[in-house]
Amino acid sequence: MMDRPATSRRWSGPTLWLAAMAAGLCVLTAASATLHWRLGGWILIGAFAVGSLGAFAAVHVGKRAEQTMALLVILLGAALMRLALLFSEPSLSSDIYRYIWDGRVQAFGINPYAHVPAAGELAPLRDADIWPHINRADYAVTIYPPVAQAVFLAVTRFGESVVAMKLGLLLFEAMGIAAIIALLRRLGLPGTHAAAYAWHPLPVWEIAGNGHVDATMLAFLLLGLLAYLHGRALAAGVLVALGALVKPVALLVLPVLWRPWDWRLPLCVLVTIALAYVPYLSVGLGVFAFVPGYWQEEGLASGDGFKLLWLAQLATGPLRHGAVVYLAASALALGALALAVGFRADRSARASMRAANWLLIAFLVLMSPNYPWYFLVLTPFLALSPSATAWVLTSASVLFYDVVPGDVLAAYEVRIAVFTLAVLVALAHDLREEWRKSGSVALGETS
Repeated sequence: MMDRPATSRRWSGPTLWLAAMAAGLCVLTAASATLHWRLGGWILIGAFAVGSLGAFAAVHVGKRAEQTMALLVILLGAALMRLALLFSEPSLSSDIYRYIWDGRVQAFGINPYAHVPAAGELAPLRDADIWPHINRADYAVTIYPPVAQAVFLAVTRFGESVVAMKLGLLLFEAMGIAAIIALLRRLGLPGTHAAAYAWHPLPVWEIAGNGHVDATMLAFLLLGLLAYLHGRALAAGVLVALGALVKPVALLVLPVLWRPWDWRLPLCVLVTIALAYVPYLSVGLGVFAFVPGYWQEEGLASGDGFKLLWLAQLATGPLRHGAVVYLAASALALGALALAVGFRADRSARASMRAANWLLIAFLVLMSPNYPWYFLVLTPFLALSPSATAWVLTSASVLFYDVVPGDVLAAYEVRIAVFTLAVLVALAHDLREEWRKSGSVALGETS
């Protein structure tokens, strides 16, 4: 006989609320994909605002729900949100076409770092579906590191299409979500906190919608953190290094894994990186050929790519050696934070997640990427070690988009100023909370 009380608890008020919220966010995601291009960027900004609030609310509603059923609702909702964008053409970025192209080039036995896509040597590989959409085709060799290249090759063997590539990346994202749930259990937190990532609009749009390879980086990074919390620091270092060979930003969490004066972890990371590049060394340093061009293109040489410096110079005019001074000060600050994390006394699971979160926040605030998907690396920490700054960075990054012709959005300078102000307010709040917590701990130790 069915246990009615148990069934009732499974479908309690909080679980039903989660189901209703999931249905609403699925409809919003599907509708926004079409309305964005018809009505302009405000639709996407509104979708991000509602989606972020929904993800935030789901965490708090999920705490009160029966955990097994609530987690199933969260995961089903996340899957349906991604399904709503899976078959759509990438509308916010064309990077996925370069992924497919790089996989095709490798399948023909050609080093992807050897030629720009427009090179005559690659002319036989051109088609009507992928080739016309490749960005920087006539002047940039691929910038993606070797593990990303291996993923491109593997996925395109199942199909050289946008949908096939998205499906491959969504499988990596599924691994990442599983790792988040395992990490939450290790931290003693409800698995339903995974809604902060799974329902957040940034991964929904940037992985299912635009098919960014950051999903692979996140999978390796999160599996590395999980290995670390299980006491396997060297395996964690290898996994994080593999993530960095997809997107180098993953390197930022290495200080979390390191214990003072342990030479084995850096050695494992260096060996992993070196071995990964071996198959592509027929071009020598050509594997890094576009790095200087990217540095220039993103405004990092001029300083315009650093939002804090750029906004300051809008008010003051060009500052002499501004980019060099800003970059040096940022490197010093990040280095000091990395050392503080490496030599930290508290190596508990929660302190380690908080340290990783702060390393990533510091980098993203100081380096201020130009593209919203660069903030994807922070989204798992909305579940693992939430902070106001991480919520603002990931949710307000939608203000960077300006892709609809003839849009009526506020000027880019205004949007970036709003974004920066919101980030600084959130950062001040989080730093105040950290100061208050550290003061409470010190008081407890002396009493």
